[in-house]
Amino acid sequence: MKYSKEEVMQYVNEEDVKFIRLAFCDVFGKQKNISIMPDQLPRAFEYGIAFDASAIAGFGDEAHSDLFLHPDPETLTWLPWRPEHGKVVRMFCSVTYPDGRPFECDTRSLLKRAEEDAKAAGYTFSFGAEQEFYLFELDDNNMPTKTPYDKAGYMDIAPDDKGENVRREICLTLEQMGITPESSHHEEGPGQNEIDFKYAGALSAADNVMTFQTVVKTAARRNGLYADFSPKPLDEYAGNGFHINVSVKPDNKTENLYHVIAGILEKAPAMTVFLNPSDNSYKRLGKLKAPRYVSWSAENRSQLVRVPAASGEYRRAELRSPDPTANPYIAFALIIRAGLYGIENKLELSEALDVNLYKADEKVLASLQKLPSTLKDAKVAAMTDEFIKTNIPEKILQIFCK
Repeated sequence: MKYSKEEVMQYVNEEDVKFIRLAFCDVFGKQKNISIMPDQLPRAFEYGIAFDASAIAGFGDEAHSDLFLHPDPETLTWLPWRPEHGKVVRMFCSVTYPDGRPFECDTRSLLKRAEEDAKAAGYTFSFGAEQEFYLFELDDNNMPTKTPYDKAGYMDIAPDDKGENVRREICLTLEQMGITPESSHHEEGPGQNEIDFKYAGALSAADNVMTFQTVVKTAARRNGLYADFSPKPLDEYAGNGFHINVSVKPDNKTENLYHVIAGILEKAPAMTVFLNPSDNSYKRLGKLKAPRYVSWSAENRSQLVRVPAASGEYRRAELRSPDPTANPYIAFALIIRAGLYGIENKLELSEALDVNLYKADEKVLASLQKLPSTLKDAKVAAMTDEFIKTNIPEKILQIFCK
């Protein structure tokens, strides 16, 4: 349910809400928040709530430290793991300077503008997220270990799959918060899990990713475990992927979708630093179903982009290179921009590569463009690309690449 400001204030009064969390994230997608009391809500809606941004990555220094949070009433949800009486609710926020100007490092606003520009051009993009994570045991001091919670494999069941009840708790919590999980299962690595979402509009889908990671980490701790979203938690096992499903309307019998894929493929190397922002990210790429080459195919999980077997409203493309350390607001914004670039320029999609790239001979591989193989290479690719310079604010580009 999407609330208006008046409905939010009514909800707070009627539902015994005692704390309101104003949530946002830094440029790298790490979620932050500040809590206010109910009597401060009218001020938050009218003027915003000031905070010291000097300690937030990329948000400024001590000389220019004041920024304001403006809650988006449509994102109101309660936090089911907090007490029933004296409820805690949360809203996502936009970030501005004191004079009301949008803050250029507010990545949620970056995605909002991309979504608005797409709609102005006559297109609507939808996203569905698939995120993988490991569940590790805690030591005697409640610190994370690298001991997996179980030794189960892909889609195994209990009792081998010990994460079944944790995933169930996560899915039920998400439903209480108005988010619809589509499926959940054990992944290939020991203690590795995946939960997939029903598609949604770009901004809602990115908000859902942020909420999902919070719920997973909270549920894991409630069960005496640690949830690890890093790209490659265990060297010898599968890494964690953030597979992004994207569709576009109108699709004109899939023609627009193919233009979108062509745009994504052309801009993928330059976008990689934002989709894979850590050194650890590059330990995952090219191994155990994580792509290394710029290619596409239908149903083929060795490719950068695959078109899953689906039809009608479920027709989509799946980008398989990102990992869960990516900021979803930046990732979705760049995918929209690359998709629009492909549509506007009517980019032709290369021929599908229907081979298993993990078993292909050297002649086939030598003909393909590679994704950057290190974080340093990814930074260079972004810094020298006009598409990135046009669509990513200079301040964000410098933070990621310098």
